[in-house]
Amino acid sequence: MFRPLPLPWSFDRRFPNCLRLDPNRLRPRRPSAVQLAYLVMMQSARSLSLSLGAALLALPRLGAALRNNCSIPIVKDQELQDAITVEALYAHAEALQSIAYSTPGRNRVAGSEGHNLTGYTQQFGEISFSVNGVEYEVQGVEFSPNVTIAEAPLSIADFTDDVVDTVALIHRESCPFTQKSTLARAAGALAVIFWNNEPAAGGGISQADGEALIALSSNTTLTASLDISAVIELVASANVIVTSKYGDPNNALFVGAHSDSVSAGPGINDDGSGTIGILATAIHLSKYRTRSKFKFGWWTAEEAGLLGSTYYVSTLSEEELLKIRLYLNFDMIASLNYIFGHYDGDGSEFEYYESLGLNHTATEFNGRSDYGPFLESGVPCGGLDAGADQVKTPVWVDMFGGTAGITLDPNYHQAEDDVHNLNAVCFGIMTKGIAHAVAIYAGTAFAGYPPREAPEKRAVQQQQQRKRAAVRRPPHHAFPVPI
Repeated sequence: MFRPLPLPWSFDRRFPNCLRLDPNRLRPRRPSAVQLAYLVMMQSARSLSLSLGAALLALPRLGAALRNNCSIPIVKDQELQDAITVEALYAHAEALQSIAYSTPGRNRVAGSEGHNLTGYTQQFGEISFSVNGVEYEVQGVEFSPNVTIAEAPLSIADFTDDVVDTVALIHRESCPFTQKSTLARAAGALAVIFWNNEPAAGGGISQADGEALIALSSNTTLTASLDISAVIELVASANVIVTSKYGDPNNALFVGAHSDSVSAGPGINDDGSGTIGILATAIHLSKYRTRSKFKFGWWTAEEAGLLGSTYYVSTLSEEELLKIRLYLNFDMIASLNYIFGHYDGDGSEFEYYESLGLNHTATEFNGRSDYGPFLESGVPCGGLDAGADQVKTPVWVDMFGGTAGITLDPNYHQAEDDVHNLNAVCFGIMTKGIAHAVAIYAGTAFAGYPPREAPEKRAVQQQQQRKRAAVRRPPHHAFPVPI
């Protein structure tokens, strides 16, 4: 048993979303890692906001730092990295898991007792699927309507006339579920079952079962039964945003991770690892000054469709967006069968990994995490990830070790995503990478980088540059032609 630390600040009644520091309540002693973890993940929306603030404020010298910025040094890259320890990261992970397991759902899904949240809609329920009397394991796709189909033909969907009044079997691939479902309904299908394109992908039936049904359909008439029982409800949710009291507000660094899990389990890698990684960095960063203002965001309801980060970005004006020089996202940074992945535009380089002599690979900006709303709004984005449901290739095994042919996180979106689902080496290296990035960008106020410009101005300049280049470029036949 342990007791939470007294909070050295309170809500400002004039501004309900702001906090007021009370220097008289600052404690001179350093809290333990377990106490900090407790403070970070308490189970009501208000207590989560309070606990994160307390973890960042209830540290030695911070009271003095807030009164006099010059009394503490500018953040130093290696010192901040050295403060990160794998033992402390695991202590946070254990606390996070304990919170999830103390609730009936044993998870931190948005809207549950294990998580604090803003308003949004969620769905839960049951689904069963059988073909010719054989039951198949199936996962529901979010926001599917209730349906009961006792018997109907099963068809392989090309959206032709034979789809009418059938249960359509559709390959998952990359097209959005909603688009496929809409097209199938327009073609007259009664319902849709997706079969996955990777062994461990979620939603619908497995790749193996889908391929087996495809083979059966070539010479057998298949009759399907489907029952979906779902409840859709409105729940409450909240982002937690921490903003520094110092640093240049026109050159802000924003660092984020999502704080919710899926309903299957505690989500200790997805995305407890990112949540812990940025928290550990924030705690140690509180000992230093930064030249850039920095923000840390713990996003709610990422698993329900990036709802927390999307809402936050929608509240920002163009002027406020331009003040964010860079957003860095950290979603799953401790995958068991990891890669050292990074977002950096064209994926050409990432000096942190190179400084350690480590291989690394570019990660696709596919919109699946909370950088998406920032990127769509013109904010430069980056970040690290260790992989989710991608299958590890032999090339990646040569680069990073591990096992080919299985997913980078073998327990992705499963109940087994617990503290045993973390790779300690990867977790430590990537969290130190967060510390490195924060120290470099927040410590320099982006000196040497060009200022950000409004998207409209940037588009006009790019168009003018293309016109100038077209004028300068000689016709193709003017170049010497070798013979």
